Amino acid sequence: MPTEPLCLVFVPALAAVLAAAECKKGTPLNEVEVCDIRDQATCIAVTFSTALAMEQERGYPDIVAEDCWNEWQRLRPSLQQPPL
Repeated sequence: MPTEPLCLVFVPALAAVLAAAECKKGTPLNEVEVCDIRDQATCIAVTFSTALAMEQERGYPDIVAEDCWNEWQRLRPSLQQPPL
């Protein structure tokens, strides 16, 4: 009986963890900080279908861990709040 492949999912989403860390720092994270945060973040192994369901419930795809710096650079502008 074939089993469904497992994949790693960050909980909470890596994008959310990075956004919170940058907000707390008050300045943009650098590449070393982004990679350190990724390396220390909590992730769980779930089936592919569970990971897909979690992404759909969250409403956005998370950052791909293997390319976290480039993905974070693409995501950051969409998180910027306009000044009040």
